[in-house]
Amino acid sequence: MTRKLFVTTALPYANAAFHIGHMMEYIQADIWVRFQRMQRDNGAAREVHFVGADDTHGTPIMIAAEKEGITPQEFVAKIAAGRAQYLDGFHIAFDNWYSTDSPENVELSQGIYRKLRDAGLIQTKTVDRFFDPVKGMFLADRNIKGECPKCGAKDQYGDNCEVCGAAYQPTDLVNPFSVFTNATPVLKPSEQYFFKLSDKRCYEFLRDWLNTPGRLQPEMVNKVSEWLGEAGEKLADWDISRDAPYFGIPIPDAPGKYFYVWLDAPVGYLASLKNYFSKKGLDYDAFLRDSNTEQIHFIGKDIVSFHLLFWPAMLKFADHPTIDRMRVAVHGHLTVNNEKMSKSRGTGISPLRYLNLGMNPEWLRYYIAFKLNSKVEDLDFTGEDFVARVNSDLIGKYVNIASRCAGFIAKKFDGKLAASLSDNAQAWIKRALVTAEGVERQANIAANFEAREFGKALREIMEIADITNQYVDENKPWILAKDESKVAELHDVCTTALILFRQLTLLLSPVLPGVAANVAKFLNDEQLVWTDTDVASGVVSSAMLGRTIGAYAHLMTRVDAKMIEDLFDAPSSQPAAAPAVKAEKPAKAKTAPAVAVTETGIEVMAPEITVDDFFKVDLRIAKIVNCEHVEGSDKLLRLTLDAGEGRHRNVFSGIKSMYQPEDLIGKLTVLVANLAPRKMKFGVSEGMVMAASAADEKANPGIYILNPWPGAEPGMRIR
Repeated sequence: MTRKLFVTTALPYANAAFHIGHMMEYIQADIWVRFQRMQRDNGAAREVHFVGADDTHGTPIMIAAEKEGITPQEFVAKIAAGRAQYLDGFHIAFDNWYSTDSPENVELSQGIYRKLRDAGLIQTKTVDRFFDPVKGMFLADRNIKGECPKCGAKDQYGDNCEVCGAAYQPTDLVNPFSVFTNATPVLKPSEQYFFKLSDKRCYEFLRDWLNTPGRLQPEMVNKVSEWLGEAGEKLADWDISRDAPYFGIPIPDAPGKYFYVWLDAPVGYLASLKNYFSKKGLDYDAFLRDSNTEQIHFIGKDIVSFHLLFWPAMLKFADHPTIDRMRVAVHGHLTVNNEKMSKSRGTGISPLRYLNLGMNPEWLRYYIAFKLNSKVEDLDFTGEDFVARVNSDLIGKYVNIASRCAGFIAKKFDGKLAASLSDNAQAWIKRALVTAEGVERQANIAANFEAREFGKALREIMEIADITNQYVDENKPWILAKDESKVAELHDVCTTALILFRQLTLLLSPVLPGVAANVAKFLNDEQLVWTDTDVASGVVSSAMLGRTIGAYAHLMTRVDAKMIEDLFDAPSSQPAAAPAVKAEKPAKAKTAPAVAVTETGIEVMAPEITVDDFFKVDLRIAKIVNCEHVEGSDKLLRLTLDAGEGRHRNVFSGIKSMYQPEDLIGKLTVLVANLAPRKMKFGVSEGMVMAASAADEKANPGIYILNPWPGAEPGMRIR
């Protein structure tokens, strides 16, 4: 049996350029796809189709186009024109990139709708919909924000909470407002079309579908099962219609009504595949009906309600042929220094800036892969860790092998590898590629790539690199090269090292396709295939013995730590080109004036200000939800603060000499909330906690943070 794979990622909304979160998802999917393309089933290559598209419909794009005085199609085309530089830049090899505003998507979406209607799963209801009285239009879910009705998080959209992941109706929001005018929306009646997700058939299908082994990570099965209820009582009908004016696909036989963007967006996966097959002359319907075809989707944890409730139920009752052979790979978010990505807080990473700085895209591919596993866990990017990991593994372990041995083959042996190996060399190859338990490492690595346990795969690959470097260190080819009587031994050692280097390249090629292509040229390989990693067949050595190789060229440089400083987005309240602060304390623009002291020993009062001046400083009650020591600093504590915003802030404070972290957790304090975020060596500080100290800190070194009386609550403003 030859596996046939249809692989997709979540569709980016076509109102902005790619951000680093997109790159993380696409990189992990691309690694998995490249691994699959290297595999053979009974000698035949696997059939893999990797497609994507822009999610183009909805009111936000319509409004954005209106502001620019162009059509929505022209607006989307401008965004789409910039996609290739990101995808090509990070070696992300989609077979087809398309758009949900396409003839194929219209045909497929309307066809699915008709089948659902014929199955008795579509009904109309007159419901109250939010209407912007200033804009004079009905508001789509993403045009309304408010507080999540489930967890209370603020600034959430009208369809889905990005904090707890819950799905709900816009009318469920607490304190809703229009994103266009900030006006409080009013309710107006409108006839709407609903997909009857509450139907018993949907519940029974979803219950069984979600619990099919291998379909989904266990933690996601548990989470989504909670949304079903014991007997489907928690499932609500899904509003799939929107009123004109709206940029979307018309609902058949319903003038002035359009499909809600989340109905046709997932159908865009199929539309992109159909478009690709049409261009290639392949049979789309036959491929989907083939029992060997599997559908695999990579998505973020914030959109699981759509991909694990609405979408599968919709496809099931529209007779989609691969619904029972679909798997969904859910991943967490990308954070920076354990903080959510935020341009306004200086924790955003622009993928285009990464490339423009000359940073190697395969550094990021490797770093992301090393931190990924199959669980739904957030992946944290830390600058120092990034530099250390890449320089240690890729330069110090992997590239180092070829750079230390290839030159001797060129200089001493005219570029030709040894025709045979000593018993000692063969023993080292086996030691590197076979575990003490007799298991070929490539089998473990392949299993981990298949299971999306990329971090485990790379750690085992680096174990091979460690053993190879140990072999080179013990045999010292640079010493052998000085002794003419050791020429044969030098040939043996360098050939062995390069055989193992080729194995490392084969195993790393899904992660480092650019480097692998250069190594293939250097070693005169037409292609790199996974079967060449099979130790038992003897192909590991036989494929290389006696081969003439090309001249070695440097494969990769080390990461310069200065690049990391330039990589992060500056906080929006600061100039874009503001340099990152390297030290624990900010650089002083000028010498601070000496502190004046009165006869009683207290600091002289500051110059008089007005009430307006006072209110420029936004002082808020904040709760210290966590506190910890800062590694490498003898003055700072890292405070995690809740200021009633629906998120947490990270603040560094020089109070370590006075407080133990555990003594502060749970206490209230006062936060300067509108202080511009500041980059520090240890992360970004998002404000300042208020503290009192003596004028003469040497004589009286105490620092005392303010602690409000009981009854004050996080978010209250000090007036």
